[in-house]
Amino acid sequence: MRLLLDTNILIWSLSNPEKLSKEAKNYLTQADLIFVSAISLWEIHIKAKLGKIQMETDNLIPSLQQSKIKELPITWEHTFATRNLPLYHQDPFDRMLIAQAMSEPLILLTHDQVLVQYGDLVKYV
Repeated sequence: MRLLLDTNILIWSLSNPEKLSKEAKNYLTQADLIFVSAISLWEIHIKAKLGKIQMETDNLIPSLQQSKIKELPITWEHTFATRNLPLYHQDPFDRMLIAQAMSEPLILLTHDQVLVQYGDLVKYV
């Protein structure tokens, strides 16, 4: 199983693992590969800068590199895939994650129930 973590699941995995549901922990332990999108790091940096989250970001990339998490860059194909997405969700970060999950394909692990409308590739945990 190949997973893509949404930003909240990533934040909880790194700084508050107790917030992860049992189901989320099961997905994470059973995954063959776990990916984090560049868009999630961008979102984390923006939210930290604005004071919306309290998270130290200086060591974020080295921490991810030391784990089994793989980097998922944003490609032209990913950006093109967003044009076909229904407007169930307006957040551009989440829309990119959906497009990436569809393009690769990957299972998107999320705590945003709205995203399940995009189909079976989204797992709400």
